[in-house]
Amino acid sequence: MADSDPEAPWSQTARLTVDLDAIARNWRALAARAPGAETGAVVKADAYGLGMARVAPALARAGARSFFVANAREGAALRRILGPGPDIWIFNGFTPAERELFAKARLFPVLCSLRQLREFRAALPDLPEGLEVGLHIETGINRQGFGMHELDALRAEGLGEARATLLLSHLACADEPEHGMNLRQRGAFAGRSALLAAAAPGARMSLAATGGILLGEKFHFDLTRPGIGLYGGLPFAQADPVVRLEAPILQVRRILRGESVGYGASWTAPRDSMIGVLPAGYADGLPRALRGAKVWLDGRPAPLVGRVSMDMLTVDLTDHPRAAPGRMVEILGPNQSVDQLAAAAGTIGYEILTSLGARYERRYTEADPHEAAG
Repeated sequence: MADSDPEAPWSQTARLTVDLDAIARNWRALAARAPGAETGAVVKADAYGLGMARVAPALARAGARSFFVANAREGAALRRILGPGPDIWIFNGFTPAERELFAKARLFPVLCSLRQLREFRAALPDLPEGLEVGLHIETGINRQGFGMHELDALRAEGLGEARATLLLSHLACADEPEHGMNLRQRGAFAGRSALLAAAAPGARMSLAATGGILLGEKFHFDLTRPGIGLYGGLPFAQADPVVRLEAPILQVRRILRGESVGYGASWTAPRDSMIGVLPAGYADGLPRALRGAKVWLDGRPAPLVGRVSMDMLTVDLTDHPRAAPGRMVEILGPNQSVDQLAAAAGTIGYEILTSLGARYERRYTEADPHEAAG
């Protein structure tokens, strides 16, 4: 992207660009890794912070037919975006208070407990025919799901009208391929799903998110659920970059050796320095805990100095003689991935993506969607 002309009018707003074609390519690449399974798409948390209203239709055009979100409100919003066709699964299950959302938006709950199962069965007269249900089987991550004692109780009660068509679990350590937990969970999932075979004949099985897809065929089962890999994050190292975040230099100021920058005077200039101020901070999803991070100007790094504040970053531009107000600086993009920036904050790429704030000017790039659909 060409540098901005500092003499031309320019905006104070940082700019977030999302490549919808890259998301579609990443979906197709992950689908190709699991050719024997259907490939769904996880678009919870507003498509990992990138905008469900634009991301979900791009994934549908790429071929996704099963979508996963966290809760019923997300699901209802997604139904308005996608229309009546695709299946929309709700990870957090079902509550009676939201049964109208499930009915009107045709949402499929992934039930996580006996209580949810009983509440769902009690609500069936108010729910439309054809509404499917999944069951989340606990295999070792110990969050939501039916454990062994609950599976025994579930079998005793019978699934009856629940119409379970999907059995699902979640890997705890899929981003560590050699971790023994992966095979233990895979075995537990296969065994515990077999216990439900009589009560849920023909139900499909789903274990793999992005990391599980990369573990290989024996983890794929019938339906995969890629999430972070669609958006350019690890563990899918071959993913196409999706996000570019740039901010204009607001001001460049000269400070003397020994002067400090930012709250707490946590950084002191070791030499006479030129400090650039950028209009983005922790209110925009750039963690206050960033340490040793860099931004990029003219393809060369410039270190972050001082603490991240609510609305501003300060960077050392001493070695960038062309730095001037209005020049655009790369925070995320070809030179720095979400995972690299996350490492500087002691966190993960998921958190960086889902925290990207509402103040950015958002742009979406995509080839003609009618051509893509064809």
